[in-house]
Amino acid sequence: MPQATQTTYPLAHYIEVLDRAGVLRCAPQDTGEIRIDFATDDSRAAVPGTLFVCKGAAFKREYLVGAIGAGAVAYVSETDYGVDVPCLLVDDIRRTLAVLADTAYDHPSGRVRVCAFTGTKGKTTSAYYLKSVLDERARLVGCHTAGLFSSIEFDDGVDAGISKLTTPESFQLERQLANAANSGIEHVVMEASSQALKYDRTACVEFAVGAFTNIGEDHISPIEHPTFEDYFSSKLKLFAQSHAAVVNLDMDHVERVLDAARACERVVTYSLADERADVFAEQLTHTDRGIVARVRTPRFTDDVLVATPVKFNISNALGAIAVAEALGIERDAIVHGFEHLRVPGRMELYPTESGRIVGVVDFAHNGMSLETMLRDLRENYPDRELAVVFGATGGKGVDRRDTMGIAAGAYADRIVITEDDPGPEDPADICATIAKRVEEQGNGNWQIVLDREEAIRTCVRETTRPSVVIVTGKGHETRMLRKNGSVPCRADGPVLQEALAAFEAGTL
Repeated sequence: MPQATQTTYPLAHYIEVLDRAGVLRCAPQDTGEIRIDFATDDSRAAVPGTLFVCKGAAFKREYLVGAIGAGAVAYVSETDYGVDVPCLLVDDIRRTLAVLADTAYDHPSGRVRVCAFTGTKGKTTSAYYLKSVLDERARLVGCHTAGLFSSIEFDDGVDAGISKLTTPESFQLERQLANAANSGIEHVVMEASSQALKYDRTACVEFAVGAFTNIGEDHISPIEHPTFEDYFSSKLKLFAQSHAAVVNLDMDHVERVLDAARACERVVTYSLADERADVFAEQLTHTDRGIVARVRTPRFTDDVLVATPVKFNISNALGAIAVAEALGIERDAIVHGFEHLRVPGRMELYPTESGRIVGVVDFAHNGMSLETMLRDLRENYPDRELAVVFGATGGKGVDRRDTMGIAAGAYADRIVITEDDPGPEDPADICATIAKRVEEQGNGNWQIVLDREEAIRTCVRETTRPSVVIVTGKGHETRMLRKNGSVPCRADGPVLQEALAAFEAGTL
C-alpha cells in the first residue's frame, strides 16, 4: 500500500480554510492560478508546488529560502520574511499546522474511527488493551486489524516503527491517519498527550471516542506545563472534539472531567469501586494466568481474563471495555480480547523457575504510578519483600524525584536508586534528592548505584528471601538521555532476565 498523498488545491482554498479557522491575519487578494500540490513544515521535503509552513522558535529564514529553492510557491508564517513568493500571515502557527495538515489530507479522521486515551498514567496500556480487543474483533469478523499510535510504536497500515513522540506532530499525524483510512483500517487507537492537546497537534482530529484515564501531578515544569491547571485544562480539550467520552469515576477531580465530557454526544463511565458506573468490575479473582474480572457493561455481564498481576491494570482494561462499548464492539471480542496481550515495558513479568523472585519491569516514572504499583503488588504478594530499582529524569518533571522517593520510601522494603534519563543534570544529584525523600518516610534501606545495569544486578544479588524485584522508569526503552545527548542502553527486561538467571544458577 503506497503512502497517502495530498489533494491538489488552489492557494485560494487554503486561504479560505485558514480564514474560517480564525487564524489568518492577512493574505494576497489575488493568488492567480497558483496551485498547491503539497504542504509541509519540513523544508527538506519541499517539492515544486509546495505550500511551506514556517514554524518553531528556532526557525531560520534560510529554511524558507531552501524550500523556495526546492519549488515552494507560497509560505505560511507569523512573520513576513520579504521573499518573492506569496505570504499567508497567521496569528497562531501551531493551530495553523493542524488546519493545513488536516486540509491537505482531506480530513482523514472523518474516514476512520479514531479512539484517543489521555491521562497521567495508563494511556499506553489502555491503548494496547483496546487494540487487542479490536484485533480480536478483526479476527472474528474478518476485517483489518486496528491502527496504533502509541508512545512505544506506531502502525498505520502502510508504515510501522518506533515512535519518537507520544503523539506525532500535525503533518505526520494526519498522514498516518490518511494511511490508515486508505488501507481499509476501521479503527485507530492513539494516545493524546497533554503537550499535543495543549499545542493543538490534534486540533482537527475527529475522535470517535475520547477517554480520560486519570489525573495527577506530573509534567509540571517550565518546559512542559507551568502549573497543574495548565496541565489539567490541556487534557480536558480532548472532549471538545470527541463524539463520545469515556471517564474513569475513580480518578481525582472526576466532577470537573464529567462536566467537560458532557459536551460529547454520549458519556460512558467505568470504575473499580463505584457500582453506578456503566462498566464495573463486580469481582476480581487472581489466577496463575492473570486476573479474572467479572465485568458488567450496559450490554452484558461476563468473566474477562486480563493477563496482569496488578489491580490497576484492570482499571485500564475497564477503560478499554468502555471505549469498546461506545463503539458497539461485539461481546466475544471484548470478553476474549485481553487473554494473551503483553504490553512492552508495562507490568512485564519475569518469574524465576524456583519461585524465589518474581521480576517485574514497568514504565512507572512518576510518584502516582509508582505508588499505585507498589500498593497493588503489596496487596497481591503480602508475604514477599518488595525491592525496587528506579531513578528520575533530569531537566523536566523535576517533581518526580520527590514524589517517587516518597512513594518508594513508604511502600518498598528495599530500594536501589539509579539513573533514568538525567539529561543536563548530574545523576548523582538527582539520586541524592530521591534518597532524601526516601529517608523522610523513615525508610533507611536504600543505596545509590548510578550504573543502571549494575543497579538491577545489585538488587537481585542482595535478595535474601522470597521477593518481588521491580525495575521501573525506562520500560522498553533502549536510549539513555545524558548531558551530551541520547546514547544506547539495554532495555530493563533483558538485563533483569539475565540477572535472575544468574541468581538462580548461583553465578551472580
